[in-house]
Amino acid sequence: MTTTERRVAVPVIAYLIAGSSLVVLSCLLGWWIFSRGEEPFVVDTAWNALMGEWWRPVITGFAHLMDFLGGGWFGVLLVPIAAAIGLIVLRRPWAAAYFLAAEAVSAAGVQVLKHLFGRVRPEDILVLSDYGSYPSGHVANAATIAVAATVIFPRLWVAIVGAAWVLLMAFSRTYLHAHWLSDTLGGAMIGAGAALVVAAAFALPMAREGTAIAARAAG
Repeated sequence: MTTTERRVAVPVIAYLIAGSSLVVLSCLLGWWIFSRGEEPFVVDTAWNALMGEWWRPVITGFAHLMDFLGGGWFGVLLVPIAAAIGLIVLRRPWAAAYFLAAEAVSAAGVQVLKHLFGRVRPEDILVLSDYGSYPSGHVANAATIAVAATVIFPRLWVAIVGAAWVLLMAFSRTYLHAHWLSDTLGGAMIGAGAALVVAAAFALPMAREGTAIAARAAG
């Protein structure tokens, strides 16, 4: 076993355990919601009502901006492709491949759960959206980006910015009544879980890539 292989052995196991656990928890939460029928959790109805009371034009504009940035052609296609191109420019092709793979697995997982559980969205939704309230695709995408960015650039500030992005996305989705609060939790878990599981598969080539970059910089 090479030095690089030994160095990534522990992170790979951690990625697999944490990622798989989050995916399973997301599925279990979805099953719990499905088993209750169309009755939302008490916290869901309370939070949904609170969001209605907080209505402000500025917050509404911000929430609509987040809706655009986090989904549709911009969030699902342009952002991943632009990020991958940027990583390739930085001579990180394996990191670019990881980012795209994490995004694809996350999006696929979200659609599977949406069609499996088919949860009804809040009645007072303020935006157009696709089938299935659980889980939130916008929050899943935000969580995937945040975790993948932290895996690629393991810095505290990257993790903090990523966590803030996920929380703001979750707030915006519930503010627009596009999702119940529990939908955003499920989305965060499936998005982060997918990014971690895929990270396990790409950990070794990305580590070798990083070592090569460091060697070139030193030389």
